[in-house]
Amino acid sequence: MADAKMSVAELEAFLHAEFPQAFTLDGDINIEQADGESCRLRQRFHHRMLRPGGTVSGPTLMALADFAMYVVLLSAIGPVGLAVTTNLNINFLRKGAAGEDVLAVAKLLKLGKRLAVGEVTLLSGDSPDPIAHVTATYSIPNT
Repeated sequence: MADAKMSVAELEAFLHAEFPQAFTLDGDINIEQADGESCRLRQRFHHRMLRPGGTVSGPTLMALADFAMYVVLLSAIGPVGLAVTTNLNINFLRKGAAGEDVLAVAKLLKLGKRLAVGEVTLLSGDSPDPIAHVTATYSIPNT
């Protein structure tokens, strides 16, 4: 296991300081675990997550996956606020259930000096069956 450069508490403090406008600050998303290689986030259910038909919307899932990738990357490299998404691909696999929290489990697949590649599995509630699978690439600025 890689040594984490930032703990969950340090990640939360950094995000609150650097991104006060972020959607995560309303308390809907919690960082449950981050260790420099993987992380687990939980987005508590809210009706604004739903699209017509009572399923969790694609934009909700994409935003959570992107944020999970950012969290796992920061846990690996430290507080580099200008790391940015360069690619995100999502495959929707099944309906996210209304009334259920959405969990994002992210892991780094490759961490280089300038690019990081990872994947995120999104889950609905306690179901072990993924509702979406995401791959993402982040650009890491020179520090």
